[in-house]
Amino acid sequence: MYNPCIPLLGETEGLNRSLQRLREERKENLMAKKLSTLPLSLRGPKLGTPLYRWLYEELRTGILAGKLRPGMRLPATRDLAAQYRLSRPTIVAAFEQLRSEGYVEGRVGSGTYVSQTLPDDLLQAPRTGSAGTKRRRPIALSAYAKRLRSSPREVARDTLRSRTARNSAPRAFRAGQPALDAFPADLWAQVATRRLRRVSTNLLAGGEALGYRPLRDAVAEYLNTSRGVSCSAEQVLIISGVQEALDRTAHLLLNPGDPVWMEEPGYPRAASSFFAVGAKICPVPVDAEGLDLAAGERRWPRPRLVYVTPAHQFPLGVTMSLRRRLSLLEWARKSHTIIFEDDYDSEYRYSGRPVPALQGLDRAGVVIYAGSFTDALFPALRLGYLVAPPDMVDIFGAAASVSTHHPPLIDQAILCDFIVEGHFARHVRRMRELYAERLGVLVNAARERLAGLLEISDVEAGLRTVGWLRRGISAERVAKAAAERDVEVVPLGRYAYGRSRPNGLVLGFAAVDGRELRRGVEELAGVLEKYA
Repeated sequence: MYNPCIPLLGETEGLNRSLQRLREERKENLMAKKLSTLPLSLRGPKLGTPLYRWLYEELRTGILAGKLRPGMRLPATRDLAAQYRLSRPTIVAAFEQLRSEGYVEGRVGSGTYVSQTLPDDLLQAPRTGSAGTKRRRPIALSAYAKRLRSSPREVARDTLRSRTARNSAPRAFRAGQPALDAFPADLWAQVATRRLRRVSTNLLAGGEALGYRPLRDAVAEYLNTSRGVSCSAEQVLIISGVQEALDRTAHLLLNPGDPVWMEEPGYPRAASSFFAVGAKICPVPVDAEGLDLAAGERRWPRPRLVYVTPAHQFPLGVTMSLRRRLSLLEWARKSHTIIFEDDYDSEYRYSGRPVPALQGLDRAGVVIYAGSFTDALFPALRLGYLVAPPDMVDIFGAAASVSTHHPPLIDQAILCDFIVEGHFARHVRRMRELYAERLGVLVNAARERLAGLLEISDVEAGLRTVGWLRRGISAERVAKAAAERDVEVVPLGRYAYGRSRPNGLVLGFAAVDGRELRRGVEELAGVLEKYA
């Protein structure tokens, strides 16, 4: 007969197991409370390392290595202070750091314990499936992405090339880099400090899509007075550089299949932007006066857009004549073609009278004008400008609002102060003198050592020039051999899109001093003499 006072056999076993667990937990707690030292062998602190930081790192290492197991109670701060002869505040600071990062947790009236779940465990994504699981189907790409992946070699080569060399010490004849050693970094820091000290809440909150208005005013004034551009601040957009201007123009004006005239040879990254939206790249040769308009009309009579670098053609260094500029503008007006004017390296002109920008001669609103502060100041600044025709300002502003919303305003404000206070103009004047001197060193050294091997072009502006090789000498082989002697030259053929492969080398002269330029000429002479 069932007696409710006598538990069933299953209930008795369950009660016994519960009592056993309670006894074990009590035993562990008693042992933990008796723990007064760490079961670790700590290494001595490194010279200069704060003691609390050293203890924190040792405890964290012990936790991650499993020597201090999850749930283990750590010794009291008084015991650790006595064990390692440290002040108690030092121990408390190390514990607080571990607690803030989730390695330990405190229990009121009980002590400090190693966390059951460590923060490092949470950073490890769980593995799903096994080695035998089928690979998932690749994500479908848009037509735009596919064009980026399938860019022709001539267009993509420069774009996809590693930029590691730019981060190394400059050497002859690195192209496309200003004299960073001559940049007034201390002055820039002073301007930046003053700006940050008086930064307003409006500046911290952000700005309009077209950019920081005071900087747009300063850029408009600079372009009107120094470059012969005719614009108001309302037409100026502050962007990250010419590449962003190219990309935005391509998306706003070009449809797949639209023909685009490109200078041949010319700027590969511009061609990449146009090719990515599906445009047809139409190479047009460059002669002594710039883009050959007649040749372009014969080969590609109805382009949608024309890309030019009239101030200092990339990479040949030719300046487009005034006659050619006026002819191009009139032809564009009649054919309803847009011109993208990349005012490349226009600040640095060493001889001859400055020729006004195409945009300043435009009376029909067919020119989109863009420039950058990269070569004038330093590449990491990543700020430039785009001047849109009046009837296109709204659409460019809408595109900026959708993509970037607005560029970083703090950098814009600092650059604005640098320009308004006159530092930018003074810096450009100093650099113009320095680059003219370095160009002279290169030309004179080349006349002495490279005569008959490499003919250096006369350039009036920019940070680079071109050397023409004798027929039969491979520019690619020369570039490879020169690199083995720590000399950087770029084969001119890498900037061509059509079948023509001009046999020359691009040589930069701005980034290094006269001594390095002379060394480069000497090493290059050794290479060319071998191939000659």
